[in-house]
Amino acid sequence: MCVTCGCAENAEPTVTNLETGEAIALDTHQHNHTHTLLDGTVITHSHSHHTPNGEASQIHAQVHGTTISLEQDILAKNNLLAAQNRGWFKGRNILALNLVSSPGAGKTTLLTRTIQDLKDQLPINVIEGDQETANDARKIQETGCQVVQINTGTGCHLDAAMVERGYTQLNPPLNSVVMIENVGNLVCPALFDLGEYAKVAILSVTEGEDKPIKYPHMFRASQVMILTKIDLLPYVQFDVERCLDYAKTVNPQMEILQVSATTEVGLESWYEWLKSQFQK
Repeated sequence: MCVTCGCAENAEPTVTNLETGEAIALDTHQHNHTHTLLDGTVITHSHSHHTPNGEASQIHAQVHGTTISLEQDILAKNNLLAAQNRGWFKGRNILALNLVSSPGAGKTTLLTRTIQDLKDQLPINVIEGDQETANDARKIQETGCQVVQINTGTGCHLDAAMVERGYTQLNPPLNSVVMIENVGNLVCPALFDLGEYAKVAILSVTEGEDKPIKYPHMFRASQVMILTKIDLLPYVQFDVERCLDYAKTVNPQMEILQVSATTEVGLESWYEWLKSQFQK
């Protein structure tokens, strides 16, 4: 996970309000911290309680025991913030969905199509996550949807603190939907609860049918899997039945939908699921 891969090292995440153009740096609460090692060496370093960088992780592993304990501590803090986010969403009757996928699976295309088709039925707002640029957020903004952009810098996923700052800027109305488009990654987003109602895993037929068993933690954590770009099936080598079998093996309770955002095939089943969850 992120502690050992060092994805947060030197990260400078920001939240950008697309309507006002204001960009706000996320406070990572960096401060100096001093340790005395067993050999008497004194080490002073700065690190973040939001997400430690690689150097701080190594030092803490030496001083406090193992990297595993540090990872657990980070997840515990994230989960506490996620619980607060969940309460905030629930108190305002907001359906928050965490859209996760590999890069290029078609999250943004599906999202913009969903907003366009349902804008007269569901009020949808978006928290957009990417390492850099606001390209996808601008595409979403063109639909007339309210959107804020979170840029994670070197970070490979959104976390609960980023989402809290995101919806504070977004200020979604009561009785609405918030779509959180996570950074394209099938690893770390599986571990970080954002306070969402459900994770929606998006898998493209251009990726390979074995993704669910290659990245089982993500598909196990998701309540829904959307198989996208099915209009391309005649042109790619993709075994749909094998993919569905793999997905059901990993998560028998997961609902699976097959759609094409360009030809509209299967979109109604996605929209019906979305509306049914919003009405609960």
